[in-house]
Amino acid sequence: MRHDGPMTSTPAPSGLHHWDAIHEATRRLVRTVDALPDEAYAQPSALPGWTRAHVVAHLALNGEGLAEVMRGLVAGEDVPMYASQERRDGDISVLATAPVGALRDRFLAGCTLFQEAWERMTDEAWGGAFRRTPTTDAWPASELPRMRHGEVEIHHADLDAGYGAADWPEDYLDATFNRIVEDRQSGPSMLLRTPDGDVLVGTGQGPVVTGSRADLTWWLLGRGGGRGLTADPDLPTLTPWR
Repeated sequence: MRHDGPMTSTPAPSGLHHWDAIHEATRRLVRTVDALPDEAYAQPSALPGWTRAHVVAHLALNGEGLAEVMRGLVAGEDVPMYASQERRDGDISVLATAPVGALRDRFLAGCTLFQEAWERMTDEAWGGAFRRTPTTDAWPASELPRMRHGEVEIHHADLDAGYGAADWPEDYLDATFNRIVEDRQSGPSMLLRTPDGDVLVGTGQGPVVTGSRADLTWWLLGRGGGRGLTADPDLPTLTPWR
């Protein structure tokens, strides 16, 4: 990834997920991946069922996929992120077994491809829509920055290499906490007790789960097993987060 600072040649969506924030998040991620010793890639990540190599492979392929989406938006073509969910999963599994040097290079190339595709985006392209796979519903192109920002920050923490949810910028942590709470409204009801006040999930009737917003967010994302939290009487069982 190039380290020449934020791009200003093309308009970017305003708000939390603007280019400066994504660029800085990516710089932090690149430093962590660069510092990982080769033997660490085969070790488990914080994401159940994935090694660190799987996380890095996913980040590489996600950068490539979103770059192709943006290329399609600029060209007026319907280019999905992935050919299919099965192909996406298979490609991650294959790339995760590549030699560490090749995997690291592919990851860095994916970050660069994303940046270069962003630079080519136009007002008209940002007003378009894209699909995750050819058979899924279309999403507005304005969602692309949020998607990549989330991939970078959440999976950086998934690497379990010294960077966690507590290290997220405060505005990103707050926005992610609020979004995950909204996503969980159809799940088990509970009351989240944070240092900033109580937050209802569902009806709010049920267990009282106490902790920092960072630890609560990490648990609501399906990570950490409730580390750093207390619950009365017990932590509820969460369904997988999508």
